Amino acid sequence: MVLPASTLLAYGQATGSIAGTASSSSGQSMANATVHLRNASTGQLAGSTTTNGAGAYSFTGLPAGQYVVEVVNGSGEIVATSTPVSLAAGINITGINVMTPAAAMTTGGGSWFTSKAGILTMVAAGVGVAGVTVAATRPNASGTK
Repeated sequence: MVLPASTLLAYGQATGSIAGTASSSSGQSMANATVHLRNASTGQLAGSTTTNGAGAYSFTGLPAGQYVVEVVNGSGEIVATSTPVSLAAGINITGINVMTPAAAMTTGGGSWFTSKAGILTMVAAGVGVAGVTVAATRPNASGTK
């Protein structure tokens, strides 16, 4: 029996996992929160799960790559993201803890701007968002979009 090379490569690749917790800026665990895993290289959604009662989540069976963990509120808006996580084949990464700004799990009170990579930034109405830094990486980046 002869198998195509793509089948052989897929069969032999080791997968890894990413796990952590979602919490508020005050340190309170976010039980039953929706957590997405996004491929940072492509911007495509790689997985979705719900945190347990302690705010813990995990994504398993992942191919090697760059990922970002996102916490999503009830309206589907991304309210917090992790820094990019580099996952090597066969590695299990734990301790990727994502912290939402205070009141981020509610809607209203600010504006959301999305980058082409799918990364969101919230600009609160008249109030700064603690722990959020926005940086323009292109000379033609707009401060209003």
